Formats: sequence, C-alpha cells, structure tokens
Amino acid sequence: MPILLFFLLILLVATFGFWDTLAAILGAALLVVLVVVLGIAVLGLAGYLFLKKGRRG
Repeated sequence: MPILLFFLLILLVATFGFWDTLAAILGAALLVVLVVVLGIAVLGLAGYLFLKKGRRG
C-alpha cells in the first residue's frame, strides 16, 4: 500500500509540479485538522449546554 501512495505522489508531482502538489497535500492535512478542531468545539459546546441545563432543573 505505501508503494502505491508513493507512485501516486510521483504522478501528482509529474502532472502538477512540486509546489502545487505540496500545497494540495498541506491543504488537505490542514482541512483534516480543521474538521477535528471543529468537532471538538461542537462537542465542548454541547457538553457545556447539557451541563448548564442540568444545573438549572
């Protein structure tokens, strides 16, 4: 499997160039990080609202 990813990376560099490929890979990685951070924030907000509702009643 890693050799297939390596060949795909070589194909991307040959097709689009090094800097465009690097930008695409970094963009995809940062998008994954952003989704994880957003998920943690949503869970934190939901937990906060749940605890706030529990203390009232």
